[in-house]
Amino acid sequence: MKMPQSDGRSLWSALSEAGNLGGRLLHGAAASVRLGDLAAGSCLGGRLDELRGRSVLLLARDQLAAALALIELDGVARRIVLCPADVPAAHVASIMEAAEVDAVVSDRARSDDAAPDVGCFVLCGARLAAGATRRDAPLATEWILLTSGTTGLPKLVLHDLASLAGPARATLGRAGVWSTFYDIRRYGGLQIYLRALLGGGSMVLSSAEEPTADFLARAGAAAVTHISGTPSHWRRALMSQAARRMAPLYVRLSGEIADQAILDQLHATYPEAGVAHAFATTEAGVGFEVDDGRAGFPASLIGQQESGVELKITDDSLRIRSARTARRYLGGETLAGLDGFVDTGDLVERRGDRYYFAGRRDGIINVGGLKVHPEEVEAVINAHPGVQMALVKARRSPITGAIVVADVVAMRAGDEALKSELLETCRRALPPYKVPAAIRLVASLDVTATGKLSRHGP
Repeated sequence: MKMPQSDGRSLWSALSEAGNLGGRLLHGAAASVRLGDLAAGSCLGGRLDELRGRSVLLLARDQLAAALALIELDGVARRIVLCPADVPAAHVASIMEAAEVDAVVSDRARSDDAAPDVGCFVLCGARLAAGATRRDAPLATEWILLTSGTTGLPKLVLHDLASLAGPARATLGRAGVWSTFYDIRRYGGLQIYLRALLGGGSMVLSSAEEPTADFLARAGAAAVTHISGTPSHWRRALMSQAARRMAPLYVRLSGEIADQAILDQLHATYPEAGVAHAFATTEAGVGFEVDDGRAGFPASLIGQQESGVELKITDDSLRIRSARTARRYLGGETLAGLDGFVDTGDLVERRGDRYYFAGRRDGIINVGGLKVHPEEVEAVINAHPGVQMALVKARRSPITGAIVVADVVAMRAGDEALKSELLETCRRALPPYKVPAAIRLVASLDVTATGKLSRHGP
């Protein structure tokens, strides 16, 4: 098979152009690696040439090992399939078949029961061995990302370095030390990883096994300047004293609706930082970033932006067209409409000169024929100073089909008076059918591996 040639730019060449490789580090939970050492070293045991032209499943538990492997594989492999550690083992065989995988890179030994059975198997790790490789005439590597659906087999979304790195151009010159709560094998985390590398910076990587307080302490010790996560990530983080050990210059939210309460809390905690919230999806790419301290986004963003991103709203749903959009789904399913716009499924409503996110099309609660967006009710509850975070969901009702209920994590444990205060707050701010029929105080709320509130539990 003849392999497609790139324009000569691979992640390694772009990283080299950013310069100062000797002074830049990737920090993992247990080790750190100097980027300059990759010039004559390999996290793949010197076996990179065996992967040339192959479709490679990157299946590593450790984010540092995965981050290093991405630098080596881009421009060498025909295709990289980024498989987050939380993907069920039962799905791996189907993913490999769909992506025509003929090689696996893993930090688990082949004798491990979870290791896939494939002809070419290469171990990776955070330790570099001698293994400089030929990097001329790089291939146009396809990057395959998995959607973060909560049930069923994830969809496989095809990007390339150009579509993924487009938003990172805005960060050129912002070297600093970057970090994120996200897994870099998901779209949100990969964006921060590329922004750090292409902008000339270092990066602190998180670990799924690491307590939030420990991660925050590491980020503070590394003098992190730019850090991102979902609103749920940040609500949890701000409950830890370790959050005050950082002094970032830039704080970013994405992945969920950023309501005014969490934006205000971050401004109060990090008064010297710019706080921004961004909208992006794995399929549509990064749509925009808002840094004016307010929830929602200006109506002026609808239409063609200077960045080349074009937004429109059809049937209350936000749609995006740009060079940052994924190329296609693997398997033939249509990704964009005939006009090139991707329907994000995120519903918005205009109030004055601003649009506000209402929620997901597939998340609406139907109360006797009336639509309730859980996120709207959560925003009202989260605005109460006694609330850390809230989850609004449906409960079956023989009369209306469903009723609205809420689970709430209080700032102070055992604050039973809070329930009646919240009900009164909701009655003042919402129509009766949106007011929770019951509020339950809970110790914590489940968050998915992608950092979003888990909305599909019991």
